[in-house]
Formats: sequence, C-alpha cells, structure tokens
Amino acid sequence: MGWPVFRRFSTIVILVLGLVVFQTLAFAEVQAPLMIMARDPAGHGLLAETQGKRVLIVSGTPEQMGQAHGRLLGNEARRLTERVIFFVGGLETIQSGRWFLDVMEEIHRRTVPHIPPRFLEECDALSQAAGLSRRDGRFANLFPERFHCSGVAVRGKASKNGRVLHARVLDYMRDIHLQNEATLMVFIPKGFHAWLSVSYAGFIGTVTAMNEKGLAIGEMGGRGEGDWDGMPMSFLLREVMERANNVEEALEILQNTPRTCEYYYVLSDRSGNLAGVHADARQMTVLRPGQQDSRLPFVPEDTVMISAGERAEYLSQRLQKYFGQIDVATMIEIIKRPVAMNSNLHNAIFAPETLDVWFADAGRDTPACDEPYAHCNLRELIRFYHEAMGSER
Repeated sequence: MGWPVFRRFSTIVILVLGLVVFQTLAFAEVQAPLMIMARDPAGHGLLAETQGKRVLIVSGTPEQMGQAHGRLLGNEARRLTERVIFFVGGLETIQSGRWFLDVMEEIHRRTVPHIPPRFLEECDALSQAAGLSRRDGRFANLFPERFHCSGVAVRGKASKNGRVLHARVLDYMRDIHLQNEATLMVFIPKGFHAWLSVSYAGFIGTVTAMNEKGLAIGEMGGRGEGDWDGMPMSFLLREVMERANNVEEALEILQNTPRTCEYYYVLSDRSGNLAGVHADARQMTVLRPGQQDSRLPFVPEDTVMISAGERAEYLSQRLQKYFGQIDVATMIEIIKRPVAMNSNLHNAIFAPETLDVWFADAGRDTPACDEPYAHCNLRELIRFYHEAMGSER
C-alpha cells in the first residue's frame, strides 16, 4: 500500500490481470484441516489454525463481529496498534517534524463523514473488547492507507487453460514485524457478502481480499498526501467486498464513492472480467486486458499491467517468458524478487472461480516471497465455521 498520508517513498505500482489454470498435483484445491484454538463465548467467532497460519472467522452484526474479534485476538491487536502508532508514529514524528497523532486526528476528522457507520461501530467494539482506546483502534485502522505494493494476474492465451488467477504482493516494512500478527480473516456480516482478507489482528479494513461471489481485489498506493476528504482506501475495498458481485459493480462503487489519495487497483472475478484502475480524489481511469500505455513496458495479450521502474520491466519479461504456461507454481515464481521488494510483507494468489487462496507471510528475516505458501478455500472456511458453531447462514 502506498503512503498517501505522509512523505512517500518513491512508489512503484504494478498490476497485471489475467486468467490461469492450476497445477492440481502441486497445489491441491482441497481444504487443509483446521484446528479450533478458541471460540467467542457469545457465539460470533472462532480462532483456528491451519498449516501454521492463524485464521479468524467472525459473523453477525458489526458490534458482534467487532467484539468477537477483540475477544479472540485482543493481545495481538494491542501489539499491532502499539507498533503502528507509537513505534512507526514516533519515527514519522522525528522525520517530518509534525506530531503523528495530530496528523492522524486530521485524517480521522476528514474521513469519518465518508466511512459507513457499520465500520466505525465494528472498529469501536473491537477496541473495547481488546482493551484499546477508541482513538487508538481507529487510528490503527486508518494507518494502512500507506503501504508499497504490487499486483499481478494472467488470463486466456497467457495461461495454460484459461482459469482466473489473481496475485497480489504487499511490500511494507517487514522489519517492524507486523507479520507476527498476520491473520487470515473471514467476515460473515449480516446482510452482506461473506469475504476473506489476508490481514493483521485488529484491522477490519482490507488491502488484499476476495468475496464469496468470486470477486478479488488488491491495491497499490501512489501519491496524493492531503487528499483525505473521502472514504479511506481500506474501508472502500471492504465496501466493495461486501456489496459487489463482480468487477463491473466494483468499478461502479469505486467511481461513485468519494475517494482519498492516489491508488491503483487490480480486480478480477469468476467470470473472467478483469480491470486495472488508477484513481485519486478527482479522477478514475480503467485499463482493460491488453491495453498498452506509453508509460509502461510491453503488456502481453490478455494482460493488464500498471507499473514503474525496474520491477515493471522484470514483471513484463517474466510474463512474456511464461506466456501461455502460467499456473500457480509459475505465478509464485513470477512475483519473487525483484518484482517483490525486500520489504515484502505478504503475498496472495486468488482463484476467483473456485474461491481458493494461496498466501505467504514474511519470516523474521525473509520476505514473504521466499516463505512457503498456505492454501485455504473460502467456501470451505464458511462451511467449517457454520458446522463448528452449529449455525446456518
């Protein structure tokens, strides 16, 4: 994600869209076993583990989901909030000369009118249950407006057999160990689509997500510091996940919602519709598969790509090299360094048709692209939850 709020590092954004077939022998689409670690006593969530990964599933009203989240991951949410607000915030105060909490208060004041009330209700309930102040809980959820990232996917002639694959790379400060609080989250909100997020304890927005309708999205940050009179990006993407059935509906939400800073998005859905988006507070541009741009290296057929610098060149070269052959294993290789940065915090590869996700988190001293991937299926996670909780959707 970019840093639209503070002084940015030079942001390089890459999006590639397309379709792909999966190597079922190497990357089975069978749901791995989950072990329940804890249940929400009020019956609105559970914490599980699979393949060494933490999985949180919550359901119900915004207040019920927030309370379950805070009760099940309170310690982790507090650690992440402290690391973000006091450690990173302290460094930013020193570098910029402007008090971090004053900046966050201005962002809060200007974005709150555009945030759906249900998100604030959930965030505040989470904070209360986790033992955080409402201010700190909200500031921690506004902070993810600022990550470096890349995204990649392929389709049609670019793949082996034309099924949808959508990869996303999150590059951001793995050296402060946000990966310690990494959590695959599934939200089952009352009256809205269920969806999953490759995320972190205490964070209710998203930057890497797929919903039960087979719509996937990831973001990459650009510039635009000070453009804060809109819905924060991470909540905007959650709004898309909970309301949109496909790419075109997602584009309509993005177009019609007041936006904040400059971002790039990659979207795909189970029908094979794909889009790359460049948007800021004033305009929104959509790129379709195969569309060329003078600012980009060569974009292969059945591909949409938005990028800059050396990473874009490497990405273009790899896509051309493996054109027509790309599967999950190949995609994992394509998004390795230098497409991913040394700060690579997490990676995810979505299969919107089947609702599968492969994801990797950074190690203590290694980028996510060098770590093993876990696999989950959203449909099976939802089924597991309802069976475990004795409930029906």
